[in-house]
Amino acid sequence: MPVKNTSHPFYEKLSLVLVGLIALGYLVILGKEFLDPLIFGLLFAILLLPIANFLEKKLRLPRSLSSLTSILLLIAFIGGILYLVGSQISNLANDWPMLKSQVGQSLDNLSQWVQQAFHINATKQMSYIHSTQQKILAQGSNVLGTTFGAISSLMLFYSFILIFTFFILLYRSLLIRFIVWVFSDEYSAIVYDIVENIQTILRQYILGLLLEMFVVACLACMAFLFIGIKYAVLLGIIVALFNLIPYLGIFTALLLSTLITFATGNIADAIKVAVSVLALHAIDSNFLLPTIVGSKVKLNALITFLGIVMGEMIWGLSGMFLSIPILAILKIIFDRVETLKPWGFLLGSGTEEKKSTMKKMKPSVADKT
Repeated sequence: MPVKNTSHPFYEKLSLVLVGLIALGYLVILGKEFLDPLIFGLLFAILLLPIANFLEKKLRLPRSLSSLTSILLLIAFIGGILYLVGSQISNLANDWPMLKSQVGQSLDNLSQWVQQAFHINATKQMSYIHSTQQKILAQGSNVLGTTFGAISSLMLFYSFILIFTFFILLYRSLLIRFIVWVFSDEYSAIVYDIVENIQTILRQYILGLLLEMFVVACLACMAFLFIGIKYAVLLGIIVALFNLIPYLGIFTALLLSTLITFATGNIADAIKVAVSVLALHAIDSNFLLPTIVGSKVKLNALITFLGIVMGEMIWGLSGMFLSIPILAILKIIFDRVETLKPWGFLLGSGTEEKKSTMKKMKPSVADKT
């Protein structure tokens, strides 16, 4: 009896894949409030894992105490950065009268320019400003309520991240055993290899981001001190912190640093600061980011950009942060599953495949000669 061909046509497979992706995307959007802090907790747990292991093995602390201590060290580190930024902002607040005077003078100059360019006198401009101000004040209660709700949600979000980080560190052995147990014994080596590579690459990626932020902060502070502007350290930290936001962070850092410099100095210093921020961004994009961070995740620029855009569309700002780690995890899995290797090659830079191809070609060339 002839064997029937059970293979499905391409359009049927493509339809099933598209339906699956749509369903998965819908579930991801629906589960944002749960998955978002969970993934951040996973990243922090991977970052803190060496510290927790050190506290367990060297100091003989129980797992629960070592996990809690690791999280407290992370909170202390973040608190130190916030204290440094807050101390600089407090100095900025002390100069509020000067800032107010500078901004007032700039608004007067802007009003004169509008009057000359568009022939709108100062009375009409002030009436428009007062009407806009009344509308804003009328909606002040709604704005305050929305702001309070946003801050409350943000604090709850951070609390969930710390809780998830603690439990992932506490039950890490159970989670790894579960992941291995799901698959058959013949795939256990591959599963362990995937888990180990995910831990290593994500940890290197996070540490690379921190190192990149430190280098950018140092370069920015040196450039701003050389220009001689006020609050050079604060602006350097602002540039470094916003630099963590892919693609959009540089524009925010450029706007804030230029406005603060203009409010505390003059237009020439503001232009110099703007040029310095753009030059730092060029150095970071072409040298620091590929060397410190890009070599860790081994993703090409096209996939990275598409992932950031899709992450922002799905989860907003947090999706932009998580897109690169998630793509790195997918690439590790794709590279170790035979049927998914083409997708891993698509996500990568292509250099590894080129090297392997050259290695395969060398013996044949040698045989011909």
